[in-house]
Amino acid sequence: MLTTTATVSTKGARRWDAGHPWIYRSDVIQRPTADAGAVRVTDQRGKPLGVALWSPRSEISLRLVDRDPAATLDAAWWRARIQRAAARRDGLDRATNAYRLIHGEGDLLPSLVADRYDQYIVVQLMSAGLERYRREIVDALLEIAKPAGILARNDVPLRAKEGLDTGVELLHGAVPDEIEVQEHGVRYLAAPWRGQKTGAFLDQRENRALAGRVARGAALDCFSYHGSFALHLARCADTVTALDSSAHALMRAEENFRRNGFANGHFVEANAFEYLKARERERARFDTIVLDPPAFAKTRPSLPAALRGYKEINLRAMRLLAPGGLLFTASCSYHLTKPLFLEMLEAAAADSGRRMVLRELRGQPLDHPEILTVPETGYIKGALLEAID
Repeated sequence: MLTTTATVSTKGARRWDAGHPWIYRSDVIQRPTADAGAVRVTDQRGKPLGVALWSPRSEISLRLVDRDPAATLDAAWWRARIQRAAARRDGLDRATNAYRLIHGEGDLLPSLVADRYDQYIVVQLMSAGLERYRREIVDALLEIAKPAGILARNDVPLRAKEGLDTGVELLHGAVPDEIEVQEHGVRYLAAPWRGQKTGAFLDQRENRALAGRVARGAALDCFSYHGSFALHLARCADTVTALDSSAHALMRAEENFRRNGFANGHFVEANAFEYLKARERERARFDTIVLDPPAFAKTRPSLPAALRGYKEINLRAMRLLAPGGLLFTASCSYHLTKPLFLEMLEAAAADSGRRMVLRELRGQPLDHPEILTVPETGYIKGALLEAID
């Protein structure tokens, strides 16, 4: 039973009642006297609300983990909660050997990310309250997932805001520099020690498979990075142009093409906006285009400029489509909501002079659950469009 208590305002209590686990510093009326860890939470009348992870230096001071005020976050608690998250992924290993095992708030484990790459796990512990339970988390992962190695990719700016050290640290066993990912029949290398995120972009896995199934003719993959979308396109398209501004990323993409025995890839180092403008001037046409840009809107104030960027690049892609051509377009900007994403696509279609059919709306895969009352758990929006003229 926890003895340290935090008291929160009516506004903070209502936030929990509405299904969101975060309480901000401004809504903590009585701060716990203890260091970071787990605390009991009560409202202003003394009513117990549950147990939360406490981060003394963070703007997000409390993260709800259990509505039972008598809960104890011991080894058994962590094992049960992580087991529940793992059970939600049952069957995924038939399609891939790389997937998200724990999606933070989406799995009722706030600020914890764990990604599985074959027999290895890469974790991120992104709050001071969570860091207090590192040992229990690692032990639970070892028991449930039985990995050969666990790596902590704690080189994220969010940890600095929590007053935590940042860096990459081996927590158990050994984790290689590169791991081969098998994904719906395609193979590519992930780089857990130095790659983007925890080593690869796992959140677009099912969207890559969709793009690969519908691909045909001359295909273009903008913002290709290591070629994850391009590899899927190459299975059905005649040719694939993988476009990226990083020469190093394109070298990795070429390696991945060779790994799969694909010989229909072309690799172009260029700015995507400038490349699309140039191809439009040449009246080039593509049968399949993928737009999966980095997050243009990383903060709320940057959203207006980001919307202009998203609209321009989608407009230019639409103009490059051959009649009947397909565009898969996505945004990973959390601040660009689903309604705004659709409004942007409508505006781009209107200005492109093309009649675009919305064939399918897409979101995140099974292993990246999005809780309706926690919008921060969902960030990917995707759409499959067809030019019918």
